Amino acid sequence: MSPRSAKAASRDAVHHPVFARFYARQSVAAERVIATYRKELLAGLSGRVIEVGAGNGLNFAHYPGRVSEVVAIEPERILRHLAASAAVRADVPVDVVPGAAEALPVKSEAFDGAVASLVLCSVRDVPRALGELRRVLRPGGELRFFEHGVAPGAGMATAQRALDRTLWPLLFGGCHVARDTVGALRAAGFELGPYRRLLVPAKGPRLPSSYCVLGTARRPEKD
Repeated sequence: MSPRSAKAASRDAVHHPVFARFYARQSVAAERVIATYRKELLAGLSGRVIEVGAGNGLNFAHYPGRVSEVVAIEPERILRHLAASAAVRADVPVDVVPGAAEALPVKSEAFDGAVASLVLCSVRDVPRALGELRRVLRPGGELRFFEHGVAPGAGMATAQRALDRTLWPLLFGGCHVARDTVGALRAAGFELGPYRRLLVPAKGPRLPSSYCVLGTARRPEKD
């Protein structure tokens, strides 16, 4: 690595170049399955929106026209560059910036909506990240989430937890498949709205990463 590259990498909150390249290819290939959930996740949003862990920007094409601006936070440099390219093609204004979910580089109560899409599984500190999302949302602002989660069956849940303690985060950029997103949202003080658990993909073998949850939560009006 050149001195310049080393300096750039040191500024990044996350640096997983091998995984980033794998994810960029894999996520595009999976889009025929995932696109439907992205549309559902983002439908009805309006005003200013912050998206944490924007990855390579595949959500950008699905933001509705009533969204006035998206501030997309992506800590990994390779994915951030891909997201910047996707932002140019988006139908709504998207500003891609570096930063970590645990320390969002934006003002408090600045956003009408927030999006966490397949990212809470990989943040280092989930309570802190959710605290930051609550901070930057206006009172009554809505958080949309689409995340991996722990399986309902004891056998798969046990396997997920074992993988989370060993190989899975090392192989998949810090991802953990046994986190309880709904429970974490409640613990962070969000008011849960409608949500549903689903398998992705809906058919075929059930993988440790197949168990997902998609829904909404709000920062309380009186917070």
